Amino acid sequence: MNHCMNFIKKYNPDKSENDLEIIQYGLEGLYLTISKLVIILLLSIILGIFKEVIIFLLIYNIIRTPSFGLHATKSWICLLSSTCIFIGVPFLCNQFILPIYIKIIIGLISIVLIFKNAPADTYKRPIISKKRRQMYKLISTIVAITMVVLAIVAKNQFISNSLIFALVVQNFMISPMIYHLFKLPYANYKNYVVDIA
Repeated sequence: MNHCMNFIKKYNPDKSENDLEIIQYGLEGLYLTISKLVIILLLSIILGIFKEVIIFLLIYNIIRTPSFGLHATKSWICLLSSTCIFIGVPFLCNQFILPIYIKIIIGLISIVLIFKNAPADTYKRPIISKKRRQMYKLISTIVAITMVVLAIVAKNQFISNSLIFALVVQNFMISPMIYHLFKLPYANYKNYVVDIA
């Protein structure tokens, strides 16, 4: 990582310290995401659930993208929790059939919680703009409603379960309680005096 940053500094001397911090944050995120993904996919191949893990990853990221959520403070915590979620949840989704009324109940609770808590920012990336927060809340809620409807009508049990479990996992990730548990600040935009439009 230091080599990359030195290279960027050398060939972009006009970049400010703030710009360099943003670049470093992005590069670290990219590196962690790729290395984490490689480990998870290798494990999924070994366990014979590669297809299921890919499907769950895609479904989960559809709701994660607009609603944001908790990020681990250490890379090993991120790797451990991501592996448990992205290997464990698809494995569970394959094992049983959720009755339709349970899906409806969990789905309705999930929609309400997504509407209440999304988007959940982090102290490193606060969502200062009120308009952006409202937009992300609206998109997150629409996505959650769509996922619940698809979970109810889907014929494939794994996909149906994955849609519901993705919402459950994401509701944990945007919950004020989970931020408190990990001793991380919640609603970070409130720390800024100016609420950018």
